[in-house]
Amino acid sequence: MSEAKPAAPALSPLSKQRLRLWLRILRATRTTEAELRERLRTGHDSTLPRFDVLATLNRYPDGLRMSELSAHLKVSNGNVTGIVERLVGEGLAERASVEGDRRAQRVRLTEAGRARFARMAAEHEAWIDHIFAGLDEAELDTMIGLLGRIGQEGER
Repeated sequence: MSEAKPAAPALSPLSKQRLRLWLRILRATRTTEAELRERLRTGHDSTLPRFDVLATLNRYPDGLRMSELSAHLKVSNGNVTGIVERLVGEGLAERASVEGDRRAQRVRLTEAGRARFARMAAEHEAWIDHIFAGLDEAELDTMIGLLGRIGQEGER
């Protein structure tokens, strides 16, 4: 005998529309991300994960432990270790021991790293501005507000 399959949950009349919205958000995200990845690659010989590491470290001038950096980026330590190694090798970041914890290291940007990131960040902002140039201020405000509500249903 085969077991009966559980009944699918009843979907609201808006479920198809919500699915279409998700696909539009996903397509817009992928398109934007692909554009940024290409521009970072060609304009700065960099990757988006590397940019994210630089951006995070730039927000913490005193540096972060590797575990803190990983937590901020929501990735594993292994994912950031290679990027940090390369940044250190290029003189854009430096590691220092954490007092009282011989195993832990704190990583922070060097002056050269902060200068390099500042140039990249300025261009990144200009690229984003260009990509979203077709939206006026009211549309941007509306989209920011609406997208900010996604995922908040469970928080109420």
